[in-house]
Amino acid sequence: MSKKSIIKGKLFTSNFIFYWFARMSSAVASQMIAVAVGWQIYAITGSVFFLGLVGLAQFLPMFLLTLAVGQAADRYDRRTIIYISQVTQAIGIAVLAWGSFKGWLNKESILAIVFIFGAAKSFEGPTMQALLPGLVPKKVFTRATAMSASSFQTAFIVGPALGGLLYAAGAGVVYTVSGVLIFTAGVLIFLIRHVHKPEKHKTETLKSVFAGISFIRHKPQILGAISLDLFAVLLGGATALLPAYARDILKIGPIGLGILRSAPAIGALLMSLFLSYRPLRNRVGRTMFIAVAIFGIGTILFGISKSFIFSLCSLIVLGAADVISMVVRHTLVQIKTPDNMRGRVSAVNSMFIGTSNQLGEFESGLTAAWFGVVPSVVIGGIGTLVVVALWMLFFPDLRNTDKLEI
Repeated sequence: MSKKSIIKGKLFTSNFIFYWFARMSSAVASQMIAVAVGWQIYAITGSVFFLGLVGLAQFLPMFLLTLAVGQAADRYDRRTIIYISQVTQAIGIAVLAWGSFKGWLNKESILAIVFIFGAAKSFEGPTMQALLPGLVPKKVFTRATAMSASSFQTAFIVGPALGGLLYAAGAGVVYTVSGVLIFTAGVLIFLIRHVHKPEKHKTETLKSVFAGISFIRHKPQILGAISLDLFAVLLGGATALLPAYARDILKIGPIGLGILRSAPAIGALLMSLFLSYRPLRNRVGRTMFIAVAIFGIGTILFGISKSFIFSLCSLIVLGAADVISMVVRHTLVQIKTPDNMRGRVSAVNSMFIGTSNQLGEFESGLTAAWFGVVPSVVIGGIGTLVVVALWMLFFPDLRNTDKLEI
């Protein structure tokens, strides 16, 4: 990034453009895979519990590798880490494609490959987050965060819809296209000229390994924001059960499943684009709590819906509310963290996010097996509202945060 760009506060540098498209390409591939894996394993087992196990298989490597990921992102070239993780993902995708074309995939092999895929994503996600602040000037970072979110949400629209459509030609076709997209993302990452200078020669100590956890623990705003997201999405996440809704409740097939998975991202994309041009300026803490409450209400409405259109509308509202929380959380984490610690802090943040998403999928599958699909989603939405009320009480610094200041 040139000094001229920094002085002018330019957002759309070549570095940021490469980053934006790389993140979108990788995320589209991930969403296509999620549709194919979810439909495949539900077709094989007919069990919502196994849908939950898919989430658990992705969460476990993320949880186990969090500290290693953070150290790597701060000590080595972040582009190289992302590229290696994408190569690993591509290998896993190739095995899924081959197994689908040859017909030997079973539930055990799918879960094993998803575990490997999750391990690779564990390195990619936090490192991507830590990479962004070095690509744009500080004065436009909040806008860059919203624009980055728009790439991710575009992927959440295009990926599931494309995955559902291509699944009509077979799961192997979905995986093949996903592999091409992952390769494209890797090329774009290598085109980035990054300004991060890794710390290669510092002696590792327990203090440095756990520095990310310690840093977050002593920052009430950051701790409150990421833990709010953790428990709200952990309880309110219903995406793991979408295959059951698509096949058994709404009866809309794999194409309909792809549309359902895209719906939250439609709302999120619209909101992220709005926030990129009209950033949050005042009362961001209160706004975040209101958004998470709306997320919980949207979850409840989706849970009780038996109408395809009403379900779509509920998911769109849910997605729009969720991206507000994401932008506040991500901006707080990045602007309040020194660059030489961003890898470790982003890794812990990603572990929280992974816990809420992947472990939330396992929780949804488990509670659905116990109580039924609809009660599980409704109970989760109510739990989200309870968490909002408690966190407003426990984290007054976050509740009273007015501005996202650099």
